[in-house]
Amino acid sequence: MSPKSPTRRERLRGLLVDLEPVKRDRDFRMIWIGQLVSGVGRQVTVVVLPLELWNLTHNPLAIGLLAIVQLVPILIFSLGGGAVADAVDRRKLLIVTQVCLASTSAALAFLAFQPTPPLWAFYVVAAVAAGIASVDLPTRSSALPRLVPRERLQAAIAVNWLSAQTVSVVGPVFGGILVALAGAAWAFSFDVVTFLASIVAVLLIAPIPPHPEAARPSLRSVAEGLRFARSRRAVLATFAIDLDAMIFGMPSSLFPQLALTVFNVGTAGYGLLTAAPALGALVGSALTGWTSGVRHPGRGVAVSVAGWGAAIAAFGLLTASFPLALLCLAVAGGADVISAVLRATIVQFDTPDHLRGRLMSIHTLVVTSGPRVGDAEAAAVAAIAGPQFSVVSGGVLCLVGLVAVLRLFPELLAYEVAPGGGVLTAADSAPK
Repeated sequence: MSPKSPTRRERLRGLLVDLEPVKRDRDFRMIWIGQLVSGVGRQVTVVVLPLELWNLTHNPLAIGLLAIVQLVPILIFSLGGGAVADAVDRRKLLIVTQVCLASTSAALAFLAFQPTPPLWAFYVVAAVAAGIASVDLPTRSSALPRLVPRERLQAAIAVNWLSAQTVSVVGPVFGGILVALAGAAWAFSFDVVTFLASIVAVLLIAPIPPHPEAARPSLRSVAEGLRFARSRRAVLATFAIDLDAMIFGMPSSLFPQLALTVFNVGTAGYGLLTAAPALGALVGSALTGWTSGVRHPGRGVAVSVAGWGAAIAAFGLLTASFPLALLCLAVAGGADVISAVLRATIVQFDTPDHLRGRLMSIHTLVVTSGPRVGDAEAAAVAAIAGPQFSVVSGGVLCLVGLVAVLRLFPELLAYEVAPGGGVLTAADSAPK
């Protein structure tokens, strides 16, 4: 008797993001809901802080300085934050980081309530918040495999990306409305209130004690994490391929110039250019159900990055049609989120628990620094050859870099995930 073919509803269910971790794993559900609520507040602050700096200075360099001020503590503290996450109870560390981040938002609200707040204070608070976040992010990522069984880890990663993309769309829109109606101070205050959801959620989950083999945080433990990353060629390849995509194919710093001088769509068009990749990523996140069944995530990463580079190059070429250009950005955003889910799968599956915090800290460094370097690269090329050439050449160079990474790291294409979450490679005969 031939097997029954799946119905249309079953095929659709297999395409949509798998919500089983939210339904079946209580601690993951608590963290996920808390972060969903708190994430909206954080995105409000992300939007309102640059706007507040602009209102105080009317100088675009003030906003550029904010990016530098936030990047420096990330570069300094990320690796050490991962070492700490491996050595302590991750639940306790998350409580500390969430309380501290809420305090920085409260400090921003206090400053914004002042009639003439000192400009330097905003930068100091932003730098402190970035440093705390560089500890919070690897701690949260490394805790994930302790919240769900291994067979639902890929689904949990996809669900987390869905919530991240949701708040990246909802948060800025809500932040713009909130600051217009009530002002920046109340917008920052809203962020403080939303942190309560995340703090309560962490308090409600079980402890996440360190692995028995975890090392005390030190320069030696940081070096151990770097050596492990270097020894895992497939993991190293995920870092290299993301840097390639973000450094060469990240055109967001050119959106204002493109909107005003190339597409001639004004500030409203600039908003659409900014929103298009996020909307594409949101749709892509909602359609990640199939990723749980991917046996070769490295191949999926390669295809996704190729799609990103091609879509960015097409975006730069389609200057005669603004709607088609927006569609290309949306496709790029969808490809990027698929790449992110599959890259995270490789890193999580290939890293033992006692090193996971340090590996996720390297991952944090890559995903936070790459786009900033890419913005600088795109702006520099645009200053010499124009914004359109910068976008198109960046997309092409992304594709060339992809070929180079795959030739340098053939292990990425050979990486295989066995049913149930074990890892198989070309040299393996059984799941690890």
